[in-house]
Amino acid sequence: MKKGGSPDYTAAMNPETATAPKPVTPPAGSRRATERVREILSWYGSDNPGTKSNIARLLNHGTLAGTGKLVILPVDQGFEHGPARSFASNPAAYDPRFHFELAIEAGCNAYAAPLGFLEAGASEFAGEIPLILKANNHDVLHDEKDPLSAVTGSVHEALRLGCCAIGFTIYPGSAAATKMYEQVQKIAEEAKKNGLAVVIWSYPRGSDISKAGETAIDVVAYAAHIAAQLGAHIIKVKIPSDHIEQEEARKAYEKNAIPIGSLAERVRHVVQGTFDGRRIVIFSGGAKKDNDEEILNEARAIRDGGGFGSIIGRNSFQRKKPEALKLLRNIIAIYSGTAR
Repeated sequence: MKKGGSPDYTAAMNPETATAPKPVTPPAGSRRATERVREILSWYGSDNPGTKSNIARLLNHGTLAGTGKLVILPVDQGFEHGPARSFASNPAAYDPRFHFELAIEAGCNAYAAPLGFLEAGASEFAGEIPLILKANNHDVLHDEKDPLSAVTGSVHEALRLGCCAIGFTIYPGSAAATKMYEQVQKIAEEAKKNGLAVVIWSYPRGSDISKAGETAIDVVAYAAHIAAQLGAHIIKVKIPSDHIEQEEARKAYEKNAIPIGSLAERVRHVVQGTFDGRRIVIFSGGAKKDNDEEILNEARAIRDGGGFGSIIGRNSFQRKKPEALKLLRNIIAIYSGTAR
């Protein structure tokens, strides 16, 4: 080094006096993690660089960055279930900023919400966490056996707010399902043209499906496959039970001895149904559970079954922030491999 601490470039250029630079050793697992993200991106070969970059943004953010796993905070329940049912147990959650802060502090990969909630914090928290605009929603102010969500957001709004993806709910099994398939086709096409990723919430529901059937293994796997066929990059489904709803499906499961006895086996089957695991499938946390260990056991089964992670709403934001942070960080630790 020259006087003053600046490097002696003349010495560096002299092969007799120069010292070979020390090799830079990447952090443990970082090379593998990068290769995993690249592998996942290779599944979306028809997409433009903008869309692939936004998928990479999701995969490379937060504590799970680079692992190929995702934990996302979704907060569309105020619209879907009403504010009191969603936030009264934790009044701080009435404030949209609470959810931005929770997702950021927990180390989540992304935060998903309807237009209003995102508008209330996108500027204040710009660039701190990837955002997903939930582009359709529906309410529970009337009995709707065959649900049809209203389109409540757009690709233009997602771009204005700096989102990396749009989210859209479909209800396979609803009498209005074909209309929803057509809606998501149009908005997904526009999103991809503009370099956004597409996340589909695929929730079986309708007058021809029993309540148990909404989470039946055959129905959930079918719903995930439909979402993949509709062009989703990321698919959100419910945790599947071992119930089989359709008799024709039962014959196929029994004839081919498809293992569905454990939750990990059922997760593996659902993931297999999305192009042999070549689409990102994440699983809903569902209604709030009082037993944290039950939630953590679900995360372990998702991990062991080859699932890509969790999208945890009510089981996080309906807790006080310290409790919510603890739970989310424990879930993240399971997916990262730092906890059993």
